[in-house]
Amino acid sequence: MNQLEHKDFLDQKYLEYSTSSFIVDDPIQIPHQFSKKQDIEIAGLFAAIFAWGQRKTIINKSKDLLSRLDNSPFEFVKSASAQELKSLEGFVHRTFNADDVRGFVLMLQQFYAENNSLETLFIHPADKADLKNGLHQFKQFFVENGILKRTERHLPDPFSNSGAKRVNMFLRWMVRKDAVDFGIWKNISPALLSCPLDVHSGRVARSLGLLKRKQNDWRAVEELNISLRKMDPNDPIKYDFALFGLGVFEGFE
Repeated sequence: MNQLEHKDFLDQKYLEYSTSSFIVDDPIQIPHQFSKKQDIEIAGLFAAIFAWGQRKTIINKSKDLLSRLDNSPFEFVKSASAQELKSLEGFVHRTFNADDVRGFVLMLQQFYAENNSLETLFIHPADKADLKNGLHQFKQFFVENGILKRTERHLPDPFSNSGAKRVNMFLRWMVRKDAVDFGIWKNISPALLSCPLDVHSGRVARSLGLLKRKQNDWRAVEELNISLRKMDPNDPIKYDFALFGLGVFEGFE
């Protein structure tokens, strides 16, 4: 395919997959349970951080955590006492355990005591082409405020060449606006978003000639961004739906 054929094909697939039916079996269903901005942010952050493995398991583990947060994540985060934090004991999802969740809750509690939205953590004046500095800044907030060393593995940093798939997915949810994504963050342009590159989207992107690099690291993300922005410079990451859908639902090779 040439560039125009790629665009027509992927535009069609975006429209096919970016519908409300996509939400039902995707981790984005977790923040879709809420209407308050901060609830959406917190539920979305945990669902994205947990997005490792089978989608059904990710969804079940996210629901488990929400029940421990009294299904009111913002209220729990704002006022959780040491006694209330005991509800997190026994939680585990892969390498993410109760200590990690507790650390996240305490960091969020500290943040929301002085701020209205997590969006501010991702805004960096040096970011003109992507959110590389904002992603680093997000991690540094947690690191500088005492997150456990073991928990840092769940906070990817593109300056360490991490593809930051899960946090890029969270950003897509918060910044873009369509039938699936929320678009509740208004101060970050969708043009700056990067594709949440994973095994499925990476395989399809390489098959289509949109990506040559073999590793799914930050250098690959930057390469894929260039290809996607040629097709839509204002909303390039809408094609994540197309790449993911082709890989997961159609077995595209």
